[in-house]
Amino acid sequence: MDRAQLADFLRTRREALQPEDVGLPRGPRRRTRGLRREEVATLSGMSTDYYSRLEQQRGPQPSEPMLAAIARGLHLSLEERDHLFRMAGHNTPGRTQRSDHVNPGIMRILDRLDDTPAQVITILAETLVQTRLAVALVGNETDFTGLSRSMVYRWFTDPHARRIYPEADHPSHGRVFTSGLRATYSRQGADSRAGQVVDALLEESEEFRQLWSAHEIDLERQGPKRIQHPDLGLLELHCQVLYDADQAQALLVYTATPGTESHEKLQLLSVTGDRQPHL
Repeated sequence: MDRAQLADFLRTRREALQPEDVGLPRGPRRRTRGLRREEVATLSGMSTDYYSRLEQQRGPQPSEPMLAAIARGLHLSLEERDHLFRMAGHNTPGRTQRSDHVNPGIMRILDRLDDTPAQVITILAETLVQTRLAVALVGNETDFTGLSRSMVYRWFTDPHARRIYPEADHPSHGRVFTSGLRATYSRQGADSRAGQVVDALLEESEEFRQLWSAHEIDLERQGPKRIQHPDLGLLELHCQVLYDADQAQALLVYTATPGTESHEKLQLLSVTGDRQPHL
Protein backbone atom coordinates (compact mmCIF):
# COMPACT_ATOMS: atom_id res chain seq x y z
CA MET A 1 0.00 0.00 0.00
CA ASP A 2 1.44 3.36 -1.07
CA ARG A 3 -0.16 5.66 1.52
CA ALA A 4 1.36 8.89 0.21
CA GLN A 5 0.34 8.33 -3.41
CA LEU A 6 -3.09 7.05 -2.39
CA ALA A 7 -3.74 10.13 -0.27
CA ASP A 8 -2.50 12.47 -2.98
CA PHE A 9 -4.61 10.78 -5.63
CA LEU A 10 -7.78 10.93 -3.53
CA ARG A 11 -7.22 14.60 -2.79
CA THR A 12 -6.57 15.61 -6.41
CA ARG A 13 -9.58 13.68 -7.68
CA ARG A 14 -11.81 15.15 -4.97
CA GLU A 15 -10.65 18.68 -5.77
CA ALA A 16 -11.22 18.11 -9.47
CA LEU A 17 -14.92 17.31 -8.96
CA GLN A 18 -17.49 20.10 -8.70
CA PRO A 19 -20.79 19.69 -6.77
CA GLU A 20 -22.73 19.93 -10.02
CA ASP A 21 -20.78 16.96 -11.37
CA VAL A 22 -22.28 14.67 -8.72
CA GLY A 23 -25.73 16.25 -8.38
CA LEU A 24 -25.02 18.30 -5.24
CA PRO A 25 -25.97 21.98 -4.72
CA ARG A 26 -23.05 24.41 -4.70
CA GLY A 27 -24.45 26.73 -2.02
CA PRO A 28 -23.61 30.42 -1.55
CA ARG A 29 -20.75 30.06 0.96
CA ARG A 30 -18.64 27.35 -0.68
CA ARG A 31 -14.93 28.11 -0.49
CA THR A 32 -13.57 24.59 -0.86
CA ARG A 33 -11.95 23.77 -4.21
CA GLY A 34 -13.95 20.88 -5.56
CA LEU A 35 -15.86 18.59 -3.19
CA ARG A 36 -15.57 18.49 0.58
CA ARG A 37 -14.32 15.34 2.28
CA GLU A 38 -17.68 14.78 3.95
CA GLU A 39 -19.39 14.97 0.54
CA VAL A 40 -17.13 12.27 -0.90
CA ALA A 41 -17.71 10.15 2.20
CA THR A 42 -21.47 10.45 1.80
CA LEU A 43 -21.29 9.63 -1.91
CA SER A 44 -19.14 6.59 -1.07
CA GLY A 45 -21.34 5.35 1.81
CA MET A 46 -18.72 5.65 4.56
CA SER A 47 -17.96 7.86 7.54
CA THR A 48 -16.21 11.19 7.07
CA ASP A 49 -13.60 10.14 9.62
CA TYR A 50 -12.71 6.99 7.69
CA TYR A 51 -12.33 8.82 4.39
CA SER A 52 -10.42 11.72 5.98
CA ARG A 53 -7.88 9.34 7.51
CA LEU A 54 -7.14 7.92 4.06
CA GLU A 55 -6.35 11.41 2.73
CA GLN A 56 -4.21 12.06 5.82
CA GLN A 57 -2.19 8.83 5.34
CA ARG A 58 -3.51 7.50 8.67
CA GLY A 59 -6.15 5.01 7.62
CA PRO A 60 -6.00 1.20 7.49
CA GLN A 61 -5.70 -0.60 4.17
CA PRO A 62 -9.11 -0.23 2.48
CA SER A 63 -10.91 -3.40 1.45
CA GLU A 64 -11.78 -4.02 -2.19
CA PRO A 65 -15.50 -3.23 -1.63
CA MET A 66 -14.49 0.02 0.09
CA LEU A 67 -12.25 0.98 -2.83
CA ALA A 68 -15.04 0.20 -5.29
CA ALA A 69 -17.32 2.50 -3.30
CA ILE A 70 -14.74 5.30 -3.34
CA ALA A 71 -14.27 4.84 -7.08
CA ARG A 72 -18.00 5.24 -7.60
CA GLY A 73 -18.16 8.24 -5.28
CA LEU A 74 -15.33 10.02 -7.07
CA HIS A 75 -16.70 9.06 -10.51
CA LEU A 76 -13.38 7.46 -11.49
CA SER A 77 -12.75 6.07 -14.94
CA LEU A 78 -11.81 2.39 -15.25
CA GLU A 79 -8.13 3.30 -15.52
CA GLU A 80 -8.38 5.53 -12.46
CA ARG A 81 -10.21 2.80 -10.56
CA ASP A 82 -7.48 0.28 -11.35
CA HIS A 83 -4.86 2.83 -10.32
CA LEU A 84 -6.69 3.31 -7.00
CA PHE A 85 -6.70 -0.44 -6.32
CA ARG A 86 -3.00 -0.80 -7.01
CA MET A 87 -2.00 2.10 -4.78
CA ALA A 88 -4.05 0.52 -2.00
CA GLY A 89 -2.14 -2.75 -2.38
CA HIS A 90 -4.78 -4.79 -4.24
CA ASN A 91 -4.44 -6.62 -7.56
CA THR A 92 -6.39 -5.76 -10.69
CA PRO A 93 -6.52 -7.77 -13.94
CA GLY A 94 -3.06 -7.44 -15.48
CA ARG A 95 -2.08 -6.96 -19.08
CA THR A 96 0.78 -8.44 -21.05
CA GLN A 97 4.04 -6.56 -20.73
CA ARG A 98 5.64 -4.66 -23.61
CA SER A 99 7.33 -6.65 -26.36
CA ASP A 100 9.39 -5.52 -29.33
CA HIS A 101 7.95 -8.36 -31.38
CA VAL A 102 5.17 -6.85 -33.49
CA ASN A 103 1.89 -8.72 -33.24
CA PRO A 104 1.54 -10.81 -36.45
CA GLY A 105 -2.01 -9.65 -37.11
CA ILE A 106 -1.03 -6.00 -36.69
CA MET A 107 1.94 -6.54 -38.99
CA ARG A 108 -0.26 -8.06 -41.71
CA ILE A 109 -2.43 -4.96 -41.66
CA LEU A 110 0.58 -2.64 -41.72
CA ASP A 111 1.95 -4.47 -44.77
CA ARG A 112 -1.16 -3.42 -46.71
CA LEU A 113 -0.74 0.26 -45.84
CA ASP A 114 2.24 1.11 -48.01
CA ASP A 115 0.46 4.18 -49.39
CA THR A 116 -0.61 5.46 -45.94
CA PRO A 117 1.27 6.99 -42.99
CA ALA A 118 1.06 4.31 -40.31
CA GLN A 119 3.21 2.97 -37.49
CA VAL A 120 3.15 0.50 -34.60
CA ILE A 121 3.93 1.73 -31.10
CA THR A 122 4.10 0.16 -27.64
CA ILE A 123 2.17 1.38 -24.61
CA LEU A 124 5.29 3.41 -23.73
CA ALA A 125 5.04 5.21 -27.11
CA GLU A 126 8.08 3.40 -28.48
CA THR A 127 7.83 3.15 -32.27
CA LEU A 128 8.56 -0.37 -33.49
CA VAL A 129 7.95 -0.05 -37.24
CA GLN A 130 6.79 2.66 -39.67
CA THR A 131 5.58 2.79 -43.23
CA ARG A 132 7.57 4.89 -45.67
CA LEU A 133 4.99 7.66 -45.53
CA ALA A 134 4.97 7.70 -41.73
CA VAL A 135 8.70 8.39 -41.84
CA ALA A 136 8.05 11.15 -44.37
CA LEU A 137 5.35 12.62 -42.15
CA VAL A 138 6.86 12.53 -38.65
CA GLY A 139 10.47 11.43 -39.20
CA ASN A 140 12.25 8.18 -38.40
CA GLU A 141 11.27 7.23 -34.86
CA THR A 142 12.71 3.71 -34.79
CA ASP A 143 16.42 4.47 -34.39
CA PHE A 144 16.33 5.83 -30.83
CA THR A 145 17.91 3.84 -28.00
CA GLY A 146 17.57 3.66 -24.23
CA LEU A 147 14.88 5.76 -22.59
CA SER A 148 14.80 7.95 -25.70
CA ARG A 149 12.93 5.19 -27.49
CA SER A 150 9.85 6.49 -25.70
CA MET A 151 8.21 9.53 -27.28
CA VAL A 152 7.01 10.49 -23.81
CA TYR A 153 10.59 10.69 -22.56
CA ARG A 154 11.72 12.62 -25.64
CA TRP A 155 8.81 15.04 -25.33
CA PHE A 156 10.07 16.33 -22.00
CA THR A 157 13.83 16.08 -22.61
CA ASP A 158 14.44 16.79 -26.32
CA PRO A 159 13.11 20.05 -27.85
CA HIS A 160 13.36 18.48 -31.33
CA ALA A 161 10.57 16.05 -30.43
CA ARG A 162 8.06 18.91 -30.36
CA ARG A 163 8.86 20.49 -33.71
CA ILE A 164 6.26 18.55 -35.67
CA TYR A 165 3.43 19.93 -33.51
CA PRO A 166 2.23 23.58 -33.38
CA GLU A 167 3.36 25.29 -30.19
CA ALA A 168 -0.25 26.00 -29.19
CA ASP A 169 -0.85 22.23 -28.99
CA HIS A 170 2.14 21.47 -26.75
CA PRO A 171 0.31 21.76 -23.39
CA SER A 172 -2.42 19.29 -24.40
CA HIS A 173 0.14 16.85 -25.82
CA GLY A 174 2.09 17.03 -22.56
CA ARG A 175 -1.03 16.20 -20.53
CA VAL A 176 -2.00 13.30 -22.79
CA PHE A 177 1.51 11.83 -22.79
CA THR A 178 1.79 12.10 -19.00
CA SER A 179 -1.63 10.60 -18.34
CA GLY A 180 -0.87 7.68 -20.65
CA LEU A 181 2.44 7.06 -18.90
CA ARG A 182 0.69 7.11 -15.52
CA ALA A 183 -1.78 4.47 -16.72
CA THR A 184 1.09 2.26 -17.93
CA TYR A 185 3.02 2.85 -14.70
CA SER A 186 -0.06 1.86 -12.70
CA ARG A 187 -0.38 -1.41 -14.63
CA GLN A 188 3.30 -2.36 -14.70
CA GLY A 189 4.59 -1.05 -11.38
CA ALA A 190 7.60 0.94 -10.19
CA ASP A 191 10.13 -1.75 -11.20
CA SER A 192 9.07 -1.74 -14.86
CA ARG A 193 10.38 0.18 -17.86
CA ALA A 194 7.55 2.63 -17.27
CA GLY A 195 8.94 3.13 -13.77
CA GLN A 196 12.37 3.89 -15.22
CA VAL A 197 10.89 6.53 -17.54
CA VAL A 198 8.92 8.09 -14.68
CA ASP A 199 11.93 8.20 -12.35
CA ALA A 200 14.10 9.80 -15.04
CA LEU A 201 11.52 12.42 -15.97
CA LEU A 202 10.79 13.32 -12.35
CA GLU A 203 14.48 14.08 -12.01
CA GLU A 204 14.98 15.85 -15.35
CA SER A 205 11.80 17.81 -16.11
CA GLU A 206 9.97 20.36 -13.98
CA GLU A 207 7.13 20.43 -16.53
CA PHE A 208 6.68 16.68 -16.16
CA ARG A 209 6.77 16.90 -12.36
CA GLN A 210 3.90 19.38 -12.40
CA LEU A 211 1.82 17.30 -14.83
CA TRP A 212 2.57 14.08 -12.95
CA SER A 213 1.32 15.58 -9.69
CA ALA A 214 -2.12 16.15 -11.28
CA HIS A 215 -2.77 12.36 -11.31
CA GLU A 216 -4.58 12.42 -14.66
CA ILE A 217 -5.10 8.94 -16.11
CA ASP A 218 -5.35 8.00 -19.79
CA LEU A 219 -6.76 11.23 -21.21
CA GLU A 220 -8.19 10.91 -24.70
CA ARG A 221 -7.07 13.20 -27.51
CA GLN A 222 -9.78 15.54 -28.69
CA GLY A 223 -10.29 16.39 -32.37
CA PRO A 224 -7.80 16.01 -35.22
CA LYS A 225 -4.06 15.92 -34.67
CA ARG A 226 -2.21 18.89 -36.14
CA ILE A 227 1.23 18.20 -37.62
CA GLN A 228 3.59 20.91 -38.82
CA HIS A 229 5.46 19.44 -41.79
CA PRO A 230 8.63 21.32 -42.85
CA ASP A 231 7.72 21.22 -46.54
CA LEU A 232 3.93 20.92 -46.69
CA GLY A 233 3.01 23.16 -43.77
CA LEU A 234 0.20 22.44 -41.33
CA LEU A 235 -1.84 19.24 -41.74
CA GLU A 236 -4.96 18.40 -39.74
CA LEU A 237 -5.12 14.61 -39.58
CA HIS A 238 -7.24 11.97 -37.93
CA CYS A 239 -5.23 9.38 -36.02
CA GLN A 240 -7.07 6.07 -36.06
CA VAL A 241 -5.87 3.58 -33.44
CA LEU A 242 -6.11 -0.21 -33.58
CA TYR A 243 -4.92 -2.15 -30.51
CA ASP A 244 -3.78 -5.74 -30.45
CA ALA A 245 -5.65 -8.23 -28.25
CA ASP A 246 -3.75 -7.50 -25.03
CA GLN A 247 -3.42 -3.76 -25.76
CA ALA A 248 0.37 -3.92 -25.49
CA GLN A 249 0.79 -2.47 -28.99
CA ALA A 250 -1.20 -0.08 -31.15
CA LEU A 251 -1.34 0.58 -34.88
CA LEU A 252 -1.67 4.30 -35.66
CA VAL A 253 -3.04 5.27 -39.08
CA TYR A 254 -3.08 8.91 -40.21
CA THR A 255 -5.86 10.02 -42.55
CA ALA A 256 -7.37 13.31 -43.72
CA THR A 257 -10.94 14.26 -44.62
CA PRO A 258 -11.39 14.04 -48.42
CA GLY A 259 -11.74 17.41 -50.12
CA THR A 260 -9.75 19.30 -47.49
CA GLU A 261 -6.42 21.03 -47.93
CA SER A 262 -4.85 18.51 -45.56
CA HIS A 263 -6.07 15.66 -47.76
CA GLU A 264 -4.41 17.26 -50.78
CA LYS A 265 -1.18 17.68 -48.82
CA LEU A 266 -1.30 14.07 -47.72
CA GLN A 267 -1.65 13.03 -51.35
CA LEU A 268 1.39 15.14 -52.17
CA LEU A 269 3.26 13.44 -49.35
CA SER A 270 2.66 10.11 -51.09
CA VAL A 271 4.42 11.51 -54.16
CA THR A 272 7.37 12.97 -52.26
CA GLY A 273 7.41 10.33 -49.55
CA ASP A 274 11.07 9.42 -49.93
CA ARG A 275 12.00 12.83 -48.55
CA GLN A 276 12.00 12.88 -44.78
CA PRO A 277 11.18 15.87 -42.56
CA HIS A 278 14.24 17.69 -41.26
CA LEU A 279 13.56 17.34 -37.55
